[in-house]
Amino acid sequence: MAEFKYEIVEKLGVLSQGKGGWQRELNLVSWNDREPKYDLRDWSENNEKMGKGISLTAEEVAVLKELLDEIDL
Repeated sequence: MAEFKYEIVEKLGVLSQGKGGWQRELNLVSWNDREPKYDLRDWSENNEKMGKGISLTAEEVAVLKELLDEIDL
């Protein structure tokens, strides 16, 4: 199995925290030395373990922002 690498380039914020100390975070992450993407997922306290999540390009985040702005919360 190939080596899996990631680097949290910038921590943007925490959306919530679970009972076990894991946090749902929005970060800018470089996966396998690629261009960083906006990433939303659960992380352990020390960022060594991660849950399933989603990575988005800047263009996708811009579209998502427009969609969220249209929602009446």
